[in-house]
Amino acid sequence: MDELDLIRDRAESVGFAPAEHLAPARERLLAAARGDRPHGSRRWFWAAGASAGLAAAITAVVALAPADRIGIGAGVAHADPVRVLAEAAGVALREPVTAPRPDQFLYVRTESPGKRTREIWLSVDGTRDGLIGDTPVPGCHRGRDCRPAPAYRTDLPTTAGAMLAYLRAHDNGKDGNVNSLAKNVVTLAYERALTPASYAALFEAAAKVPGLTALDHVTDGAGRPGVGITWTNPADPPGGKLEVFVFDATTHQLLGTEQSAVTVKTFVDEAGQRP
Repeated sequence: MDELDLIRDRAESVGFAPAEHLAPARERLLAAARGDRPHGSRRWFWAAGASAGLAAAITAVVALAPADRIGIGAGVAHADPVRVLAEAAGVALREPVTAPRPDQFLYVRTESPGKRTREIWLSVDGTRDGLIGDTPVPGCHRGRDCRPAPAYRTDLPTTAGAMLAYLRAHDNGKDGNVNSLAKNVVTLAYERALTPASYAALFEAAAKVPGLTALDHVTDGAGRPGVGITWTNPADPPGGKLEVFVFDATTHQLLGTEQSAVTVKTFVDEAGQRP
């Protein structure tokens, strides 16, 4: 076991205390490293008992240092992907229910690496003209032969099994291509507004997909750190770029993906209006 393993083990087993207690613990650790102890104690720290001594010192610092000071957050190291998605579902269920008016627009601003941004305005009921950037998105109106595509979806499943069946039924990729299915999850999570129960079902359905993997030390498209969740499947094309969902390491709220991040999502009264 190396020093990083020791830090991770201790970080998972101890809590975090206020930042003002960090300085004394740091001084004790540095004093031990400098040898500000009797000769025998110094040999204990660096010789055969070094691992135990280092672990004790790490315990003091980790227990007192805030997560953002030492680079390890609660729920980041060795994260369980199913648990992260279950927590994300719980977060979604706790969101307040605020139904928009039919004549409003869903506004979503996403950010990608390099600070590239994308803005969309989609009709809540699908009958009004929206925008993707400066490009018009025609709504279904004025007697056109079409079906409205509402941005606010109240018709989606509210259970994990039914949502997974819906995702598979509306998947444009080949059977078993979980990366294609993940893209559909992104579309619903990013550019549609769902009821809390459907949002929760979306994450619960994702947790049922085989091949889930959690990734530490990832960032979303806006550079925010979190826990990454991705899928691997033999049916996916070799060498393809997998979608990696990024969740807040503490709240497990969805931040975005490695390629993009939702920075604003709300309802506005007109296409082109910003909150």
